[in-house]
Amino acid sequence: MKLKSYNCLVVLLMIIFTTSLSSEEKIDIWKNKEKKITETKNLEKENIKDSSELKSSQTIKTPEKIQIQESSSIDVNEQKVYGIYDPETNNFNLNMWSTTKAEDLRSSLKRLSKIELSQSSNEILESILLSFSYPPQGMTEKEFVDLKINWLIKNDRANLIESFLKQNEEFDSKSKAVQYLVDKNIASADIKEGCKKIKFIDAKIKDPYLEKFKIYCLVFNKKNPDAQLLLDLLREQKQSSKFYDDKINFLLGVTDKTSNKIDEKNLLNFYLSSITIKDFKYEPTKKTKPEIWQYLNAANLIKFEDASDKEKLKELETAANNNQLDKNKIFEIYKQVPFNLNILINAKDNYQSLNESDARALIYQKYLLSESNDTKIDYLFLLEELFKKSDLTNIYSKFMSDRIEEIGIGNIPQEYQESAQARIVSDEDLILGKVKYNDKIIHQSKILKYYVEGENKKKIQKDIDKIFKKISKNKKYFISAKDLALADALISDGYTLPSNFKYNELVSKFNIPKNLLKLIDNDQKAFLALKIVEIIGEDEPYQLDPETIFFVTNLLNKMNLVTIRNKVLNSALPLRT
Repeated sequence: MKLKSYNCLVVLLMIIFTTSLSSEEKIDIWKNKEKKITETKNLEKENIKDSSELKSSQTIKTPEKIQIQESSSIDVNEQKVYGIYDPETNNFNLNMWSTTKAEDLRSSLKRLSKIELSQSSNEILESILLSFSYPPQGMTEKEFVDLKINWLIKNDRANLIESFLKQNEEFDSKSKAVQYLVDKNIASADIKEGCKKIKFIDAKIKDPYLEKFKIYCLVFNKKNPDAQLLLDLLREQKQSSKFYDDKINFLLGVTDKTSNKIDEKNLLNFYLSSITIKDFKYEPTKKTKPEIWQYLNAANLIKFEDASDKEKLKELETAANNNQLDKNKIFEIYKQVPFNLNILINAKDNYQSLNESDARALIYQKYLLSESNDTKIDYLFLLEELFKKSDLTNIYSKFMSDRIEEIGIGNIPQEYQESAQARIVSDEDLILGKVKYNDKIIHQSKILKYYVEGENKKKIQKDIDKIFKKISKNKKYFISAKDLALADALISDGYTLPSNFKYNELVSKFNIPKNLLKLIDNDQKAFLALKIVEIIGEDEPYQLDPETIFFVTNLLNKMNLVTIRNKVLNSALPLRT
């Protein structure tokens, strides 16, 4: 009887212990989950609290890693979210697309795809598309993630695709994204780096192309037994091919011969052809795939051995103009074209009697032989005319810009200086220049230090009082749309403007498109930001007219899209040197 009681006691203690342990395990799991996702409370909110005191100099950067996938492991039907950026970084939230129709997003992106967007427009678009969020109304998770991956691939954003793969474990387009990274490295003739990308290929990815590349990487890294094992498995699944088997068997040493067939079906097959065929030779054509052109460039496999082959030279010039071939290759070929001494000496008299390619080659060689800057510039402009005549200016524009900079504008004859300066390809998108404050103009004053340098808020309020008071005494001062853009931002950020500054009266003169105001009423944050990208388009914000700058920043203020607004202000308002 005592034994029975003892057994009951043991069972009871075990039940209590197990229950306690189970409870502790649930708490630990919840804590671990909190590390990977935003707190459930925040996920249930429709709007995340916005910060109005962000510096305008804060750029849109990729966080090291954020993991937002599911708010609960209980509801298996709950939608997942995919992206790279924490939405709150750019004043968005997970529901940023929830009030937008799928067709509106598709149509807007279609319009944007036809525009060569400026750097600022691209950065804003990137922050919109790649923020973690639920899809718009009428769009599936699959379509939404496909849309993101397709945009990244089209815009050649290999670094962001890798970030996407690191932060989103499973999604339908994963094999497509990994193959892009693999092909990108093959095309760069960097197989070692390409093989590192196989870390993204897990057991859930059933993609024959990636499996074949994985096997080749094992061979590349001298792990032949492992490669043979995977190869046998691939064959059992009937996912190999006669061509691939032939090449891998040769590389594994199973056979000592291989076919001389060049397979262009995909980049991996072409690469295997190039490394297994002795004295590999390949003549690219107009139909050659871009990735194969890239590989041929990177691996230095494009040869031009017959200078008399004018048709071949013409094909290579067209390829370079279409960005398929390295443009410098054309100038290297021009140096190979033979001319007798008399034709070379009298180049200006003889070039017109030659075919177009030979004429360019002759003038280029004459430029190289020129000693004085006057003569060099003369031949550079003549060469420009010859490239224009054949509609091949894409080959020449950067070349000419670089040569002019090498010579130096000050060393160029006076009559050529203005034209030469116009030929220099500047990259003002990358460097706006140092801000020069001018307290005689509101939108150029040191009030901007708050947005440019993150100046102390109390200090800026004093500057506002002082500068507005000073300017109000100038009866001739005209309040511009840019002044109002700054004033609007200041009011939105909690600053106080002098009572004699009639802000409401001044802004009433500007009409903001009603269709854009309607987006604010419908709480369509992301779609409004997308519309702003359409408005900015090919321009940088500082290139927009003042009225557009005002209504763009006003709309962003109304939706509390502070980070994007500050980016616009920082480009559009300051005077820079």
